[in-house]
Amino acid sequence: MTRRKSSIMLILLLLVGLFIAGMWLMSSLNLTFAQRAMSEQRQQQIADTFHSNLERINAHHFLMEQNTGALARIGDLFARQKSLSGRDNIAELEHSVSTTLRDLHDVHGGGILFQAGGYRTAAIGVYGYRGNTAIHTTRRETGFQNRDWYLRLQPPAQAPLPEQSAKPYHWTAAYYKPQIDNVVISVSTPIHDRRGKVIGLAATDWQADEVIRLVSRVRITPGTFSFLLDRENRNLSSLAEAADVQHAQLLMEAITRLQLPRQPATQPVPENLTSRYPVSPMQSQVLQVGEAEYVLFHAPTEAGMTFGIGIPQAEIDAVLAPMRASNFRIVAIIVSILLLLSGLILYLVASTLKQLNSLYTDALTGLPNRERLLLDLQGDQPATLILLNIDAFKEVNDFYGNQCGDHVIRELAARLQQHVLDTPCWHTVRVYHMPGDEMALLFPDSPGRSELEQRLNNLQSFIKSLTICWQGEQIPLQATLGLAATVQPDGSPLASEQLPPSANIALKLARLNKLNYLIHDPAHRMRETYEQNLIWASRLRTALDEKRIVPWFQPIMNLRTGHIDKFECLVRMLEVDGTPISPASFLPIARKIRLYRQITLCMVDQCFTHFAYSDMQFSLNLSCDDLLDTELSDYILQRLQDPSLAQRVIFEILESEGIDNYQAVRQFIDKAKALGCRIAIDDFGTGYSNFEHLLRLNVDLIKIDGSLIRQLDSDPDARTLTQGIVHFAQELGMQTVAEFVHNDAVLQQVQLLGIDFAQGARIGMPAPDPHCGAMFCEQPGLA
Repeated sequence: MTRRKSSIMLILLLLVGLFIAGMWLMSSLNLTFAQRAMSEQRQQQIADTFHSNLERINAHHFLMEQNTGALARIGDLFARQKSLSGRDNIAELEHSVSTTLRDLHDVHGGGILFQAGGYRTAAIGVYGYRGNTAIHTTRRETGFQNRDWYLRLQPPAQAPLPEQSAKPYHWTAAYYKPQIDNVVISVSTPIHDRRGKVIGLAATDWQADEVIRLVSRVRITPGTFSFLLDRENRNLSSLAEAADVQHAQLLMEAITRLQLPRQPATQPVPENLTSRYPVSPMQSQVLQVGEAEYVLFHAPTEAGMTFGIGIPQAEIDAVLAPMRASNFRIVAIIVSILLLLSGLILYLVASTLKQLNSLYTDALTGLPNRERLLLDLQGDQPATLILLNIDAFKEVNDFYGNQCGDHVIRELAARLQQHVLDTPCWHTVRVYHMPGDEMALLFPDSPGRSELEQRLNNLQSFIKSLTICWQGEQIPLQATLGLAATVQPDGSPLASEQLPPSANIALKLARLNKLNYLIHDPAHRMRETYEQNLIWASRLRTALDEKRIVPWFQPIMNLRTGHIDKFECLVRMLEVDGTPISPASFLPIARKIRLYRQITLCMVDQCFTHFAYSDMQFSLNLSCDDLLDTELSDYILQRLQDPSLAQRVIFEILESEGIDNYQAVRQFIDKAKALGCRIAIDDFGTGYSNFEHLLRLNVDLIKIDGSLIRQLDSDPDARTLTQGIVHFAQELGMQTVAEFVHNDAVLQQVQLLGIDFAQGARIGMPAPDPHCGAMFCEQPGLA
């Protein structure tokens, strides 16, 4: 049972663990799915923001190119006027450049430069830049074609020549320009003559501070920064405005070391963006700077630069932190509730298993009990059962007390179990504590008779060798054994479930025959006796339910008057067809199944009712158990409250029952006599050891036992003993009644001895009607 309990608890714990693991897995999958969805949404948000800013930068690039194209058109117009008029008005060119730059608010500086050998022989250029309040222009003549700043404005020599209708634009890397004392990025485009020959170029300048302000408009998270890498991998970043200059410098250096691609490429515009500008595909990579981790999103611009956004990984994850925390709280709550419920379920299951275990375990000894034995006997396996009952255990309890009795049972159980373990080939034997002072041993086999007797002798020797001490005194033990096996001595089979009753029958039969042990044998026919008892018990219960327990009446004659003046009420059980059954057939069974009290009540009620309106006296037999039953005796006395009824009632106390508690019996007798009843002793002359009991019970009549009366005509000893009883009764003022007066000879002897009343076959047999049983109602010769 303990192994099964542990297995059940382990399985439940595994189920609870699997359920918790399943809940955790489902929660993790749900969190992973939610995180993926949130991450994708976050990525989409970042992509939307990135492409929106990339589109804004490309739009600004386009605007710068348009501004540069405006200057180029002025140069083209100036060259055409020169060709047509032959007039070379440089002042007018300066004015046009200044006016144009004033209208181009996004341009910090710009100019038109004509190469030598173009529409004129000498190189000339006009450059203007935005001051605090006005546009300042300067004129450059010859010598600038070899300057670094001019070379920067020239597109690479390997660049393919565009079609004449196209307006190619060249973006320089960031460089310092002395005229405006700042770093700029320039945009240039060639100026052509009518034949498509390049005669000069127009250029505009984009100040680095404006670049930084443009890319600084990106806002995604607090730690987000943006950057723009020019053609030579120089970094113009919002980090330039960061408070932590040293960390910002480390970031910019780390970005430039990555050598991000700057070649423009195009991809379809995202569905949620509307733009007329091609969009380069966004790329991402991780950047580690110290302990900080960033995710860089970048793509080339249309000007051949690289625009990028850097977002701290912690801030990207921060948007998932509330979800994780919320999910953790939900999981924690569910797991807590689940653990509480699981703990409650485990507690209830453990309590149930404990209760089930207690159902099959004896609380006193810890051994399996009778219910466990019956459960173990289910099935058709061969088995042998030995019942061991301690002799005179009641005396041990009465003398030493119940605590000593419990101690004896515990010691016997422990030593018997150890004896089983120490005996070879008995390791598979199970020991049980049956109700009371009984033990049981179950062997998983059914050997021959010699082996069975050897086992019984082994146990007898073990019991006799036991000595149990209680408070310094040794208590020797003896026991009676009863054995039953699935293969009986005659070879017939016996069902396993029949082993306990069969072993019990053998045990009782061994006690009855004063044997140390007995093996159950069908030849003993004890089972048939038990079956008959069960049948009689069923018949008796049915008869009580159907009111077939009735009184019959035997007449008692007054030998002085010759009249029938009283009747003895005798119980009968009627068969369904009305056939009467003697009480000897069912009263012993009634005592065993505790129906004797109900029969007494039935007789009292019927007899009192029958003689309620009669002048006749009648007697009722009461056993010692009836008198000691307080509830029954009180009921009888309550029914005797009518004086006319009580004065006609005689209670016959059965001597053969034996009386142990004279005080309780005398208490009932005194109360009954106070109401007018009389008391008789039944079967006197066989049960009591002396006549002292007559004085202690204060009786009125003595019914002399029939074993003496029916021999009066043939046995002088019986006459002498009967004469002594009569003289003793006369001395005490008691009347006598002779039972079993079965012929005239006995009746004559009864009269000669001076006995007062007689009953028997000569007077009348018991009958259901008082008037039908008497052979005569008046005997003139007897008066």
